[in-house]
Amino acid sequence: MPSKRVWAPHIDFAVIRRELDLPAGFPPDAQREAERAAAATAPAAADRTDIPFVTVDPATSKDLDQAMHLSRRDGGGYRVRYAIADVASFVRPGGPLDAESWARGQTVYLPDGRVPLHPPVLSEGAASLFPDADRPAVLWTIDLDADGGTVAVGVERAWVRSRAKLSYPGVQAAVDAGRPPEPVALLAELGTLLARRAADRGAVNLPLPEQEVEPDGGGWRLVLRAPLPVEEHNAQISLLAGMAAATVMLGGGVGLLRTMPAPRPEAVAKLRAAAASLGVDWPDGEPVGQVVGTVDPGSSRGAAFLDQAGELLRGAAYAAFDGSPPAETGHGGVGAPYAHVTAPLRRLADRYATEVCLALQHGRPVPDWAREALPRLPRAMADTDRVASAAGRAAIALAEAVLLENRVGERFDAGVVDVDEATERRQPGGTVALDDPAVRARCVGRLPLGERIEVRLTAADPKTRNVRVERA
Repeated sequence: MPSKRVWAPHIDFAVIRRELDLPAGFPPDAQREAERAAAATAPAAADRTDIPFVTVDPATSKDLDQAMHLSRRDGGGYRVRYAIADVASFVRPGGPLDAESWARGQTVYLPDGRVPLHPPVLSEGAASLFPDADRPAVLWTIDLDADGGTVAVGVERAWVRSRAKLSYPGVQAAVDAGRPPEPVALLAELGTLLARRAADRGAVNLPLPEQEVEPDGGGWRLVLRAPLPVEEHNAQISLLAGMAAATVMLGGGVGLLRTMPAPRPEAVAKLRAAAASLGVDWPDGEPVGQVVGTVDPGSSRGAAFLDQAGELLRGAAYAAFDGSPPAETGHGGVGAPYAHVTAPLRRLADRYATEVCLALQHGRPVPDWAREALPRLPRAMADTDRVASAAGRAAIALAEAVLLENRVGERFDAGVVDVDEATERRQPGGTVALDDPAVRARCVGRLPLGERIEVRLTAADPKTRNVRVERA
């Protein structure tokens, strides 16, 4: 399930690192291998350094997985060139660096820093697609027709050279001024087109805001930042590559998909009820994906609605197959078969799915090291997903408890977004979304789903990361 990101640099998150036993550094043998790989020459590949790629990321990012170049095709349509860091060129199968990447599974993000999948000498150095440096990459070339439909897919190993490290705010400002950078001048046009196609497929895209906890006099305040349009457009390019990869692997009869069941009708019905309490308009017959697209993620009520909508996107898993396709091939959030291939610096599975696609696309056998790993990846990724999710939940809970610590006893306006069934062991209650600050909390008492109520804050303890309210 997607999760919102919280930034709170003045809060100590070390306790979360200890609780989850997150590593502080890399084993010496893995670090040495990474340093040797960074200094070595990567294998030969096609020379595509003439293509003026650029990267578009948060301004502070150093682990640059993706670079892109967008152009129009002769006769109409689009050509998407999407270069992905070629991590497999640096990691020796069966070596200590490979073993450590399996132990970690993915980069874990906390507000005070991240726990990287690979040593920074690679993830923020030799493998990262920094500008003005030749880098080994896996290059996806995807041709689209004028309506955004895929008409051709190519994938190859290539040397690429990014021309610039662009930031989301910088690109958005240039787009707003009518002067988008040439390599991504079509990003807004194409991203909008792909998003429209996704909505028509029934995809559910959640533009979750970032939260920042800032000092405010003697306490703290919560600031919401909605994602910029260019961030959503950029995400559509990544989804396009993931859908292309899934098509390649399903056609070849071997691979690793990212799957998710379609939203359950009862979950959609509950979200519809919650919408009323948050002032979200939901016309009769409107699909949930269309409703989500109308919500302002930068408002407290919009953020609460999108957070609650995350309940729809449960059951995400990885499905490995070799021969017959898995019983479930679709991804309910994407509205199509989908695979993870665009973030190998930050996610283990991408390295293997990419290698399968390369082999299938060029009529070669899938390398043994990749094929033999496929059955083990779903379990490994499920384990690391649990750790990453736990870190995210704990960070948000701690930030919210710090935010409200000195406000116990105060009353707040709230919307009832979920109601629990009472049991012998559990009092009646549910979840409410406070208007200000934008916090969801456990509320005790009988609650009217979809209605507005007033609540009183009864607990906000940073030590236990517990925030509770009761109906006033």
